[in-house]
Amino acid sequence: MENYLIDSFAWIEYFSGSNAGAIARPFIESNRGITPTIVIAELSEKYRREELSFDEDLDFITRRTNVISLDTSIAEKAGSLSHERKQKVKSWGLADSIVLATARIHNAKIVTGDEHFLDLTGEVIPIR
Repeated sequence: MENYLIDSFAWIEYFSGSNAGAIARPFIESNRGITPTIVIAELSEKYRREELSFDEDLDFITRRTNVISLDTSIAEKAGSLSHERKQKVKSWGLADSIVLATARIHNAKIVTGDEHFLDLTGEVIPIR
């Protein structure tokens, strides 16, 4: 069975009720979703910047998906991917590398609309 990594873009769209969020919905609600802890950090920062409460949405994320912590194997793979991807993708960040490494280690497709990932056609489910 295939896993789906739900990235920050997908969560934001899902919680906002957008068309992209509607595309992400079946993957989020599949009971096969995973969320890296870096995504929770990104969302937490965004909610605080916009002066929104994150508690309810964080509770939903932790109940509906398997939260994957950053460990040594993900970190090492992310460092390697970061070096590789920065040569190909403008403004590729370390958080992107952690997401990609997590997806690869957990055999998950990334559910996203983030342009940084869209060239990874076999590894991404685009929601744009």
